[in-house]
Amino acid sequence: MISKIRFLLIAFIIAVFCFPLTGVMAAGQDSVYITTGRHKISGQDTVGAKKAAVQDALEKAVQSAFASVVSQENLGKNLDFLYDQLLVHTMDFVSTYRIINGMAHNGAYLVGVESKISLELVEKRLHDSGVFNQAWNNPKVLLLIGEQGPEDTQPRCWWWQPKGQFYTSIAEKNLKALFNKARIPLVVTGNNYPDPAAYHVIFSAMDDQAAAMALGQALGADMVVFGMASAQKSANRMGNEKTFEAGVSFTVLDMASQKEVIHSTATATAKSIDIRGADQALAQAADTAGQTLKEKIQGFWAQTMKEKRSFDLYVEGDNFLIRFIALKRQLKDIREIEDISPRELGSSHAIMEVTYKGTPAEFANAVMLRTFEDFGIEVSMVSDDAVKIRFVASPGNNAAPQTSGNGPNIIIAPQPDTSFQGSDRGQGIVQETLQE
Repeated sequence: MISKIRFLLIAFIIAVFCFPLTGVMAAGQDSVYITTGRHKISGQDTVGAKKAAVQDALEKAVQSAFASVVSQENLGKNLDFLYDQLLVHTMDFVSTYRIINGMAHNGAYLVGVESKISLELVEKRLHDSGVFNQAWNNPKVLLLIGEQGPEDTQPRCWWWQPKGQFYTSIAEKNLKALFNKARIPLVVTGNNYPDPAAYHVIFSAMDDQAAAMALGQALGADMVVFGMASAQKSANRMGNEKTFEAGVSFTVLDMASQKEVIHSTATATAKSIDIRGADQALAQAADTAGQTLKEKIQGFWAQTMKEKRSFDLYVEGDNFLIRFIALKRQLKDIREIEDISPRELGSSHAIMEVTYKGTPAEFANAVMLRTFEDFGIEVSMVSDDAVKIRFVASPGNNAAPQTSGNGPNIIIAPQPDTSFQGSDRGQGIVQETLQE
């Protein structure tokens, strides 16, 4: 018996090192998992126990697949759906599986199983159920793709000096199709290109990244794909056929960090008797770079969604209740906020625990961009684990405290000031009033 156990362990260890582990993508939308299963043997029914142990291992694989396609918050909220709707139909999501080894041990049957789970089918089931919308687990993207063909004297784009230019982009068309298939939402659809000037954004050049990020923020994008595609005729030819070379280069700008986070490039060639060869080469290059781009964007965003950063938000000020409710309404529109939970509520202050996809400083910057009808906010402290804001009267009100410069002071401090926590703790607050 000892030798059997040792053999099973050795086989399982070999499988772990020789096959991709949890969450590693295979061809298509399959993910490979190595799991174990166990089931008690009833009487002499070893065969039945083995089947049940395999089912147990496959259910664990589906659980891991479910956890890989949803955020931690959605996982916690939908555990009932996992058990009631997914695990009872485990085999619907299993593409293939094989038993690494199995054995009876201490009255139970043990197995090690390698399986391929279809993430596409898991996502579809979640999407069809209304529990999970893939678009919410992907970033909103703004495409800014300039393109220059063999007959163009300069690159064409829609966001910079577009007057007199007819804008059409093979690379952008292919990226849109690829992103739509992956359910990555685009903030500009079709050919309904907005005028940047309408959002007070002016590009100093076609590749002005600062303006690109400003336009992305104005349109509610999480990321901007900033790129250039070009095609030209090469010297190679055979009879009437000409050779066309194309290259694309895409850079992804992240709105939260205001940084370049992803790069993807590709080249391609195509033969044709006319200019259509350039279009074919552009399409091939865009498809190649776009596939890499899509995977990197999804990976980056999945990691961002899972990186929860919690910190304390201290709020105080005059006319507290009315202004606090107005603040909460504004906070609901900040997509990076995953959760806000009250820790302490008083008649003139509140302490909230904020879960935010970003740093406390980035949160403070996002709040500073919000406007309120008859009051303002002063960010008086930002640290690694806390933000403190105070309600202040509008500039037209003489009672408003004056601050230097054009806006509120931001003071960096190592620790939060909790001096206002004590005097009115829990007084005069009706919880239902604050929950809009």
